[in-house]
Amino acid sequence: MSDSRLIYLPLGGAGEIGMNCYVYGYGPKGKERYILVDLGVTFPDMDSTPGVDLILPDISWIAERADRLEAIFITHAHEDHVGGVGHLWQRLGKPVYARSFTAWHARRKMEDAGQPEDEVITASAFPEMIEAGPFKVGYLPVSHSIPESSGLVIDTPAGRIVHTGDFKLDQTPVIGEPFDPDLWASVAKPGVKALVCDSTNVFSPHAGRSEASVAAPLKELVAQAEGMIVATTFASNIARLKSLAEAGQAAGRSVCLLGRAMRRMITAGEETGILGDFPKTVSAEEAAEIPRENLMLIVTGSQGERRAASAQLSRGKYLGLEMKEGDTFLFSSKTIPGNERGVIRIMNAYSEMGVDVVDDHGGDYHVSGHANRPDLQAVHGIIKPQMLIPMHGEHRHLREHAKLGKETGIPSAVAVNGTMLDLTGDLPQVVDYVETGRTYLDGSVKIGAMDGVVRDRIRMALNGHVIVTVIIDEEDEPLGEPWVELMGLPEMGTSGAPLVDVLEGELTQLMMRMKSKTLTNDDKIEEDLRRATRRAAQDEIGKKPEVTVIISRLV
Repeated sequence: MSDSRLIYLPLGGAGEIGMNCYVYGYGPKGKERYILVDLGVTFPDMDSTPGVDLILPDISWIAERADRLEAIFITHAHEDHVGGVGHLWQRLGKPVYARSFTAWHARRKMEDAGQPEDEVITASAFPEMIEAGPFKVGYLPVSHSIPESSGLVIDTPAGRIVHTGDFKLDQTPVIGEPFDPDLWASVAKPGVKALVCDSTNVFSPHAGRSEASVAAPLKELVAQAEGMIVATTFASNIARLKSLAEAGQAAGRSVCLLGRAMRRMITAGEETGILGDFPKTVSAEEAAEIPRENLMLIVTGSQGERRAASAQLSRGKYLGLEMKEGDTFLFSSKTIPGNERGVIRIMNAYSEMGVDVVDDHGGDYHVSGHANRPDLQAVHGIIKPQMLIPMHGEHRHLREHAKLGKETGIPSAVAVNGTMLDLTGDLPQVVDYVETGRTYLDGSVKIGAMDGVVRDRIRMALNGHVIVTVIIDEEDEPLGEPWVELMGLPEMGTSGAPLVDVLEGELTQLMMRMKSKTLTNDDKIEEDLRRATRRAAQDEIGKKPEVTVIISRLV
């Protein structure tokens, strides 16, 4: 149809790293049929999202058009791509496609959220294509830091799109499929309208290293270690877990895995047939009986998570095991920006115990799962796309990747979350802006980022909280004096008197001065008491707390 258009719309993952969620559409304007690629999450922090459990993309735009959504395609099993499936599927109600290992995780997400597991359909690798309305979608194997990662070949009436997902160029990935340039070249041969490409490592100037290159340094480090050795890495990096376990085995150590996420990944690998020869491990109970010089622990918590095994060990005993002077702790991982404080806290705790902490500042014990700048250039050269759309990165990554494409004559557009591109013509065109945001999973409830819940929580955390209670009798006169309760505030102020006494004294004077007309108006009483409380607190402790006023009337 001549009036049809091909659109691309990121709802998450463009202008940030995490929470990936991308819409593709084809059809007449306002009548397009859609597919959704990935439903990921990102994680909260105590500074900006205190108390929040998970952060999900705001899918309102596509949920409102769910009657025109054909299917959901998940590229791989990292949380920032699959973590939102269980939480958000009910609003979309369409089949979820994924390859075997990723489908295993997607079904667990659905099960945990009380959603039907059979809505997750296991897909085979390219050249099999899945029909979804005007789209045909194939899973193109890539190497990444989790098994069975895939890019997507998306055929449309307007041309072929290659959506890379997260990828690296690794021909010896230890576990999973190597990057196959011949396969990618065959995909590119008919011509590619748009390459929608991972931008995470666009600023890394050297070609990426293979996962296999880590094995030898790990074996050497473990062989030389005295006492107990403990290593942490990303739980999803099964290849690294295997290399670490093999290093422990080669050194004659018993290997113990600590952390639910890690054990779950190993189970997924075994049940889907990806992992068949993982070294034998011992339980935590068995490990407690093994001499520490004969023991290696592989633990969760590489990003400083307070409840993970790494942090638990840094605070003392965990499951009967503890670190001691002369032991070694290895971070076989990089610290994701924003997590530095938690990681450094753990490092210092171990240092105080006399434990030798080894990190990856020298590059020996970790390699990235994302393509570096020369690797991106290589993929541009293999695919030879008509246009390049950078994704999966902060704004600076997207902009730099777009520049990289333009250096070799590939037109590009920077499209952050909410930017709708029309890919139908020779050049990508911005045709609309859609309101996007975040949804917070707060306990068992989903709340909007603009609902004010988290904002109020932050204000209380910063300023403290005062509850003021007053009673008004049947004659509209104060019954007794106001009383005050404090939360998160010092007991004594600069005057040397208890803060409660100071505030109650001020508020009693205020109530005595109130006119009869004011005493009949609860809103006016509340406003006056709140202002007086904040003013008195400012004078006494230098802070203006949040104030809740409770007015009880006798009838």
